[in-house]
Amino acid sequence: MIRLTSGVAGIANRCAVKGLSVALFVVSIAVVSPAQSKGIDPALLAKANAGDASAEFQVGFAYANGKGVPREFTEAARWYRKAAEQGNADAQSLLGVLYRNGHGVPQNYSEAELWCRKAASQGNAFAQFTLGLDYSQGKGVPQDFTQAALWYRKAAMQGNAGAEEELGLLYEEGKGVPQDFGEAYFWTSLAAASMDSSLDDGQDLHQCMEDRDRIAGHLTQTELLKLQTRTRVWFAAHQPKAQ
Repeated sequence: MIRLTSGVAGIANRCAVKGLSVALFVVSIAVVSPAQSKGIDPALLAKANAGDASAEFQVGFAYANGKGVPREFTEAARWYRKAAEQGNADAQSLLGVLYRNGHGVPQNYSEAELWCRKAASQGNAFAQFTLGLDYSQGKGVPQDFTQAALWYRKAAMQGNAGAEEELGLLYEEGKGVPQDFGEAYFWTSLAAASMDSSLDDGQDLHQCMEDRDRIAGHLTQTELLKLQTRTRVWFAAHQPKAQ
């Protein structure tokens, strides 16, 4: 199964706002690399050709990321589809991204939403986060901040930093949820902690910290101290699930 490390989730978050164009190759896999230095591992390819969904996904991932083979989104989509049709949530999620961006397949937000929803229903945090973005942007679905908040929350509860930050921003703006600066601070603080724990010291972390500190201006020192304690306790109890 693929997973998004905390910092990678933050990176995917910023990229997702621009169309999730690099989400194909920022995803980390909790398995051995599917490709050798030159070409696809013959044993892996044999399993994929025999219909093994996990192997099909890994071959698709290799083509999407140029791992041992030239990057070829058409081939990536073909292999992802094979795995996705067998119910592989990771393949469903990334096939949805291909449709969202028109990489290897015609751009089709309805198809993107369909595949991401299949993955999200299986608990795939990245797909849940992507659905949140789709609802907040009105891509493939009606723009609905209530639904965006619902899907962001599902992903945020699994430690997805992008979803944590976006949920916090919805609370700040009162979109899809009641305006609540305490909740906004809590979720953006979690996002910053998630990114920081994965050694993400780039633009994503800095932007998240700016969001958090801006929101802090609406809170008293007493409120901030309570929220910081809440953040530390929650992070310690839940964040290991995302690692």
